[in-house]
Amino acid sequence: MSINQALTYARGSREVKRFAKFALVGAAGSVTDFTVLNVLVQLFGFRPVFANVFSFSAAVIQNFFLNRAWTFPESKQRQAGRQMAQFVLISLIGWGINTLILAAVDHLLIDFWIGLVGHEHLGFTISYNFAKLFSIGVVLFWNFAGNRLLTYRGLSTPIEINSD
Repeated sequence: MSINQALTYARGSREVKRFAKFALVGAAGSVTDFTVLNVLVQLFGFRPVFANVFSFSAAVIQNFFLNRAWTFPESKQRQAGRQMAQFVLISLIGWGINTLILAAVDHLLIDFWIGLVGHEHLGFTISYNFAKLFSIGVVLFWNFAGNRLLTYRGLSTPIEINSD
């Protein structure tokens, strides 16, 4: 393997690791997102699409700080305020995608879930949570690509090449 091939592989491998870290941070954000969503819907009677504004926002704030500290630690050399603004911009677009998917999938499947479980409230709960899970899976890829190209553009960690 040539040095250029090794460097290309190392860069690709690093991005896969970054994506995995980004996805783990996103999983933690999803716990926050689902928790806030369900508390607002189940305890306070919010409509799922409206509660999604608050739950998604809580997850974005959490994810920004975790990604800055763990996924892209070298980003700490840059101004946090500007990075947060960029992260929020990408997240707002992601929120739009998330909300459209949440509303569409919930609308399309709510009768299916109610019919499947035979209970209106449980079917309603399963439907919007399933729609939320699906939308999070789609938006994960948008958020990683958007943030990698804007918020964390040009960041790289030193490449370690073993001479073994």
